[in-house]
Amino acid sequence: MKEDFNQEFIDLRKFDNPVNPIELIQNIVSNPNVENDPFYIVDLEDICNKHINWITKLPRVEPHYAVKCNTDQMLLKLLAFLGAGFDCASKNEIQTVLDLGVSPHRIIFANPCKQASFIKYANRVGVNYMTFDNEHELYKIKDHHPNAKIVLRIITDDKNAICRFSMKFGADMDSSLRLIELAHKLNLDLCGISFHVGSGQMSPEAFSESIQNARKLFDYARERFGIRMNFLDLGGGYPGSSDSGDHFDTIAKEINKSLEEHFPVDLFDKLNAGIDDEFTLKIIAEPGRYYACSAFTLCVNVIAKRVMQQNDQQQQQDAQNVQNLIKTNNQHSSLAIQTPNHVNFIQNPSAVDTSKSIMYYINDGVYASFNCLFYDHSECFPVLLKDDLGQRFYKSSIWGPTCDGLDLVCKELYLPEMETGEFMVFKNMGAYTISGAVAFNGIPLAKCIYIASTSWNTIKEAFAESVDEALPFALNTSCHASASLAFQRALGANQQPAQIKINESDNASDMASNCSEQTSDMVDELNNIADDTVDCAISC
Repeated sequence: MKEDFNQEFIDLRKFDNPVNPIELIQNIVSNPNVENDPFYIVDLEDICNKHINWITKLPRVEPHYAVKCNTDQMLLKLLAFLGAGFDCASKNEIQTVLDLGVSPHRIIFANPCKQASFIKYANRVGVNYMTFDNEHELYKIKDHHPNAKIVLRIITDDKNAICRFSMKFGADMDSSLRLIELAHKLNLDLCGISFHVGSGQMSPEAFSESIQNARKLFDYARERFGIRMNFLDLGGGYPGSSDSGDHFDTIAKEINKSLEEHFPVDLFDKLNAGIDDEFTLKIIAEPGRYYACSAFTLCVNVIAKRVMQQNDQQQQQDAQNVQNLIKTNNQHSSLAIQTPNHVNFIQNPSAVDTSKSIMYYINDGVYASFNCLFYDHSECFPVLLKDDLGQRFYKSSIWGPTCDGLDLVCKELYLPEMETGEFMVFKNMGAYTISGAVAFNGIPLAKCIYIASTSWNTIKEAFAESVDEALPFALNTSCHASASLAFQRALGANQQPAQIKINESDNASDMASNCSEQTSDMVDELNNIADDTVDCAISC
């Protein structure tokens, strides 16, 4: 059967056991009749695992997915079904989430500087939580949404973040004191504090410092004006690549420690004693890349190549550059050659043939999936779908398909010579890729193939054709879907998967796939928690 990614149906494939996305890609592209268009493998199992990991490692923090990170509808539907909240930055994002059947109280309008018409829209549809960081925004909210639950966004130390936001958003501590007073004078419902330590934050201590500052403002508002704030938003900055598990664990431990020190549960129960449940302390965060990054694996095709012969001077210069690079950093990313099963580093300068350099043109670029290179400061390097690399490597560059000279994906790396028509894969392509993609030059965007396995029976209702056919997750007050997820401890290999295509039946395809390692041990932790605790781990 010919693989065609231009059809209108959603390509969703169910497997008995988890599947390695790259092995699935190898199987797909081995078909001689496959279309060469770019496509994603979207691993729904990975998203489920991330969610269980979150509610296990950060049980007091309710995730509100940052919609701007990736607006894929299947991703949003799954997170809505699992009980996550949503961080929206515009009217359109709010409308997108509401159209999924999500209740307005599960949305925070987390843009400190909003268009007035967007505030009016939030008021009309019942989205009450919204952030601010300046006095003009307070007057705007007073005029257009006087009953809003406003959240003061404070500045953070984000110098160790990949994408810094403090130069644009966040009030310093002195300004925060004045804003609290003004909110009180305007009789606005100041319910809490938010911060964002920067996207791709590398320093866990940035979270604890901000949590400490938030507590100071909680105390100031209560002692000076009698304002009982009960809402803390820890923002984003959580890693989501497939190799970032240890870093996330370190951040989670730092957050839990700081919350216990500055926002202990017992203390806030006492402070708000005698007040109804509406004033129970609520802590949220705004993870985006954490959920999306590793779930999306992109496959592209080499549509053209250009070989350039080098003169003696160029050859000598390149040889010297390679020698210096190996000497100073023999595991530099440009020296890495990734295959499905290995990462090899060029260790011997003589392995590099400097007689020519090669430019490869692929059918996705910076106007589409690789816009993350500009907007998210990402670095993207390919995985080659072959283990036989040969003995000679060449200085190479990888370019997108458009007519723009800026469409450069990889400026310099060393690869074995590839041929037109070969495929290459890019991992961890879920964050700030699809959401910013445009079909510049009329070049079509990558399609998605969704895969599901052991959790399918639990999550399949998330993808019903209408909200009425699904569980009424808009009315959920607990994360029962998350609590029901179960992953096998021992996963077998060489399973025969069945292909499911929404709105179109198809025969099962024969394919053998080795199973990727999963985070099934987390389920035991979850099952050991009392039922009532699991029920409110995600308080919808």
